[in-house]
Amino acid sequence: MTERTAFYAGSFDPLTNGHLDVLKGALNLADIVVVGIGIHPGKKPLFSYEERVSLIERSAGAELGVEGRRIKVVSFDNLVIDAARSHGASIMIRGLRDGTDLDYEMQMAGMNETMAPDLQTVFLPASPSVRTITATLVRQIASMGGNVSPFVPAIVADALKNKFSA
Repeated sequence: MTERTAFYAGSFDPLTNGHLDVLKGALNLADIVVVGIGIHPGKKPLFSYEERVSLIERSAGAELGVEGRRIKVVSFDNLVIDAARSHGASIMIRGLRDGTDLDYEMQMAGMNETMAPDLQTVFLPASPSVRTITATLVRQIASMGGNVSPFVPAIVADALKNKFSA
């Protein structure tokens, strides 16, 4: 039996409890989940690629235990379908918070299916407790000295506090 690999793409700047919720669901569907951090030369992320890798790996270990070992973190700067294929994925994971996400993600899934019919997009709805969380809002709250601990793993909350106190 061959291993089933899923590809979960995003900026993860920073990793949120919503991302972890989707990762848990993805681990139920695949043997390996490749977290693809999209790198865009025109964008300046809050956390470097290396910092995001560390936050994802450490948070996955702390929050998911041994299951976190089935997560591999990579970068990509090409089409998500090409990145997914290059890592042996047959599934692309997309998290959904609300109807707005669904509308956008359906368009993306349709275009991806046209270009890569061998890849199956799977939508995972976020649990009600994490549906309102966005990395953008987390960054804004943290930048203004707010408490982000309800929205991100403890490791990420500490990293945000350090980032904005420097």
